Amino acid sequence: MPTNANPLLLEYDRIPFGEIEGAHVVHAVRQILKHARAEIEELVSRKSTPTYADTIGRLDDVLERVKERTVPITHLLSVAETPELRKAYSEVLPEITEFWTRITLNEGLWGRIKTFAGTDEAGALPPLERRHLDATLRDFRRAGADLSSDGQEQLSAIRIELSSLELKFSENVIDATNAYSLLIEDGGRLEGVPEPDREEARRKAAEKGQEGWLLTLDYPSFEPIIKHAQDRELRREVYAAYIGRCRDGEFSNGEIITRLLHLRRELAELLGYADFADYRLEDHMAKTGERAFGFVEDMTRRTRPYWERDLAELREHASLLGISEVEPWDTAFVGESLRRARFEIDDEVIRQYFPLGRVLDGMFEVVRRVFGLVIRERGIAEVWHQDVHHYELLREEDGTLLGFFYADWHPRPDKRQGAWMNSLRTGGPRNGGFEPHVGIVAGNLSPPKGDIPSLLTHSEVETVFHEFGHLLHHLTSTVPIAPMAGINVAWDFVELPSQIMENWAWEEEAISLFSGHHETGEPLPEDLYRRLRSARTFMAGSRLMRQLSFGHLDLRLHRDHPDEVTHDLMPYIEGLFEEYTPNSTFAGMHPTTSFTHLFSGGYAAAYYSYLWSEVLDADAFGRFHHEGIFSREVGQAYLDAILTRGDSEEPEDLFREFMGRDPDLQPLLDRNFGRSETLQFRA
Repeated sequence: MPTNANPLLLEYDRIPFGEIEGAHVVHAVRQILKHARAEIEELVSRKSTPTYADTIGRLDDVLERVKERTVPITHLLSVAETPELRKAYSEVLPEITEFWTRITLNEGLWGRIKTFAGTDEAGALPPLERRHLDATLRDFRRAGADLSSDGQEQLSAIRIELSSLELKFSENVIDATNAYSLLIEDGGRLEGVPEPDREEARRKAAEKGQEGWLLTLDYPSFEPIIKHAQDRELRREVYAAYIGRCRDGEFSNGEIITRLLHLRRELAELLGYADFADYRLEDHMAKTGERAFGFVEDMTRRTRPYWERDLAELREHASLLGISEVEPWDTAFVGESLRRARFEIDDEVIRQYFPLGRVLDGMFEVVRRVFGLVIRERGIAEVWHQDVHHYELLREEDGTLLGFFYADWHPRPDKRQGAWMNSLRTGGPRNGGFEPHVGIVAGNLSPPKGDIPSLLTHSEVETVFHEFGHLLHHLTSTVPIAPMAGINVAWDFVELPSQIMENWAWEEEAISLFSGHHETGEPLPEDLYRRLRSARTFMAGSRLMRQLSFGHLDLRLHRDHPDEVTHDLMPYIEGLFEEYTPNSTFAGMHPTTSFTHLFSGGYAAAYYSYLWSEVLDADAFGRFHHEGIFSREVGQAYLDAILTRGDSEEPEDLFREFMGRDPDLQPLLDRNFGRSETLQFRA
């Protein structure tokens, strides 16, 4: 295919998503990799004494170009997958993986970097460049640069197989989710389900030429059933289908999990680590699997009394509903019923006040007030679906354009589950100016229903704020070295900017900005806000225990020997859940085979980081609470110390710069278990 006909090979200011097809992928990827290999070989062949610019800087340029050229493909696989795109990417994925593996196993390149590290220039580098050099040396060693040639070949084979298996795991989850549907012909079975959700199910059925209500496993379809349907057997059927995805059959992920765990252990041992957790966490705040596991165990001990209290309350309320024995498909239903009874809160009433457009406008205003950043919609852009919007982010003070971003909020069959943020291009200070960053936020929020706009639950509002926090971390970065910019930080620090943003979703002054009844425009009434705020700690013990169970599972899977884990995989996993669940039935109904975070989403051995980041965010937001949630001074301090700084310094030092001390666990316990009404700032 001629180069000028392939959008993946063209120079562009705005990514031409609307033109990219599966037919472009194989040719483009091979050309991109071929050109990059040639540039690296030219770098290696230089006879001159290596300098920072022609070694580290040049390598960064080459690798960033490869990332920018290939990221549109992986992005489209997440939001607009087609069979052609999937097939094409699967064909070249081994070549992509081999390219990245071979970078760190290139003997000539490694030799040039080590030679530079011993020069006088390297010894006199400014702190940022020195940190980047040290990180590059560490990353090469962690990737096997010092292995024998046989060891390097083995490592390369492991990484190629890992990438293929992780992709297949994700594909199986998508396929299993899309393969399931349940047609309800008796409307009585949907008693209790909110009318807008019933109408959406009816619309889905009509699209398929069916009479009745069609239920699927995308979350906006699943959640209303499991939380509201009076029909217990319907809840059981849908819950079992959701939890059981990829357990067996055509899309089974069991053997993939087994192989992934063995390969990850092999990789770690080959590189000299005791297990995959120690390998993974060496450059995290936790540093070792043992420290991460200790954090999870400590939090489990602290949480267990509140979890047991929550279980007792659920069982007591369930008995009032005529449920003598609470089963896994009952907990969301009973919990929602108890929440309504205790706080007189109805999600379907609350969502009327959170139309997506109003939430976004209000969130943008929060960002303007706190951080002095302005967001404006850009109008028509080349996008992958008509629901996608395109925006720009500017610094209010001087009008500097910091970046662009896309927003894609609603579910589709060709889109993966969950919510996420991705960086599409890393900009920053360049040649005396500022090159804009590019990113994307995506989710699977409640879609519009007929003439009714997208109306969000408060939990979905939190999701929007969370992902936008990640986006700000990327778009505001002022680190001039791309691999150290934005979200390229320790994995157990990366959730701080996202989770701290969720706090504004709970503050009354902020809610008045982003709430407004979709018909009248009336802000969320004060009495409803008070009840919502009071319910914030409802079932907090259960919520935390669920997160801890996943962190425990993750670390045990990646610390225990794979032979022990996979000898009888499902019973072994059930055993890990026993101490985190009420009984063996709950332990047996676990989501491991569809747990993309661990097996295709980058959180292997690091899922604990969500909770660790909650420790950081609860503590750091205490400063905003103390000095004012819209304080521009505190917002600027947060921008200067954390949001703009990427990996320019150790995360502990950045946190200490903002707070003046090390992290404190108590604010998170206060927030979740109500030990104090007001978060106290501990100077």
